[in-house]
Amino acid sequence: MPLIALVIAALAIGVEQFVQWRFGPLGLIALVALTLGVKAKNTMLGGIGAVLLVVLLSQSG
Repeated sequence: MPLIALVIAALAIGVEQFVQWRFGPLGLIALVALTLGVKAKNTMLGGIGAVLLVVLLSQSG
């Protein structure tokens, strides 16, 4: 069980670092907003985070 938790934590940190490297601070804010919205079951905060990520993804390509 601790190995699975360690792998999941490492994966989460990796995704966070990739988003920050690729999209800068706004990408990190969007990811945090999406994560907090899902964990708190707050659809408004999760929606804001999701929309910000979609906007950042659509501008990068």
